[in-house]
Amino acid sequence: MSTKSPSSRRRSSLNVLIIAGVTPYQRKPNEEYMSSSQLLHFKRILKTWKNQLKKDLGFSALCAQDQASINFPDPVDRAVQEEEFNIKLRNQDREYKLVEKIEKTLKKIDTNEFGFCASCDVEIGIRRLEARPTADLCIDCKTLEEIKEKQMTG
Repeated sequence: MSTKSPSSRRRSSLNVLIIAGVTPYQRKPNEEYMSSSQLLHFKRILKTWKNQLKKDLGFSALCAQDQASINFPDPVDRAVQEEEFNIKLRNQDREYKLVEKIEKTLKKIDTNEFGFCASCDVEIGIRRLEARPTADLCIDCKTLEEIKEKQMTG
């Protein structure tokens, strides 16, 4: 049984392309990296993703209010309700942070800083950005960062 909710599956990066009504970007011959058409492609993806998250956040807030008003007399039922509520709050917090990250990424597009690694300034790559539109590190720098994290945490 899958632990992912239908809304979390709907927000996966490839589905974001579908929701945005875009297909994977086809680079034109001799096209410059992060041309205006590429930036427009990613702006559309990011805005659609952000709008979908905001819609989901509004819906989940309404559901949380409805469920908070139910008071179970059985302590076990009440504990289950509280745990579910805590999980929903953590998920909401993650979604709020993702919306903020999307907004920062949209600002990078506006200032022509999008698509380049924040660490080494190399091109991140169109396919990687389609898979993770908020990526700010190239795959090599991200891999090194993850290795360092593993070494620090044990």
